[in-house]
Amino acid sequence: MLKMIKSLSVVSALALSLSACSSSDSATKKEKLVISTWGFSEDFFREEVYKPFEEEHNIEIVLDSGNNADRLNKIRQGNSDVDVIYLSDYYAEQGIQDGLFEKIDHSAIPNIGDIYEKAQAPTGEEYGPAYTIAQFGIAYNPGEIKKPITSWSDLWNKDLNGMMTIPGITSTTGPMFLDVASKVSGNTKFNEDAAFTKLKELMPNVLKEYNQTSEFINMFAQGEIAGGPIMEMYFSQLREAVPDAQFVSPKEGGYAVMNTVNIVKGSNQKKLAEEFINYILSEGVQEKSARAKVDSPVNKKVQLTEEEARGLTYGGNVINSLNFLDMNFVNKNSKQWIDRWNKELAQ
Repeated sequence: MLKMIKSLSVVSALALSLSACSSSDSATKKEKLVISTWGFSEDFFREEVYKPFEEEHNIEIVLDSGNNADRLNKIRQGNSDVDVIYLSDYYAEQGIQDGLFEKIDHSAIPNIGDIYEKAQAPTGEEYGPAYTIAQFGIAYNPGEIKKPITSWSDLWNKDLNGMMTIPGITSTTGPMFLDVASKVSGNTKFNEDAAFTKLKELMPNVLKEYNQTSEFINMFAQGEIAGGPIMEMYFSQLREAVPDAQFVSPKEGGYAVMNTVNIVKGSNQKKLAEEFINYILSEGVQEKSARAKVDSPVNKKVQLTEEEARGLTYGGNVINSLNFLDMNFVNKNSKQWIDRWNKELAQ
């Protein structure tokens, strides 16, 4: 009998211990916010952006990294548990057309009122803001080119024969460069035929198209190309390879590349996701990202010195000077442009 009592005591103690462990595990288990992003500067974002938000809200941020197209396709296929997704405006518009994002209440994101008007609703009032705006312009090595580049039309100069690269049509900036060709041909409104005709004239100057910025950087560093159109946010990497490299905002205006943030339809963390979007638009986060040369700020309260602003798309005057494409129009025509590009221009 004594043995039975002892056995029961041991079993009871074990059950209580397991119950306590279970309660403890349950108490310490944190909610998760899954964020789909590019993965660049991940160490900076984890330490300076994500960690403070995790600590303030007692949650865990989980990252799903990759390029725009692959990450958007995961959402399309429904095999993702992403709550918040970062995309360029070109791909964000595709997600909206496919019904992949939650409509958001801008009143739940008060910091939207502190960002440039162009960034507040780049794909419509019901969807996410742009948290940064990059400039698409021209970078070149002045040691390889006789005349300074000041205009988009300078890319058609024969001095660049076989010495430049351009973005492929399926890249984020491909449609922008198609618009460039239309403008260089003399049209104030987009003219598809004129753009493709002008691009055919350019192709002898083009060594290779690039679809990932790393390709541009590698060709530039190895001296295979003298330059080409690129986003300013990558210029610091070019200067590491070629210290005399120059970035030009063409006299006709650069193009705005708007990186947006949206909430994925079906997320059970919508309120938390809205709080996160509000947080990344705050003056503090925007200032940290700008001073680290990671992202150009859209929050108007951020004040940078001339040196801190170097290499960034900074200030209302700069942003208002940029060309902004209608991404709805771009996406409606993109298949036709891709087919035509592949038939008439692809190398």
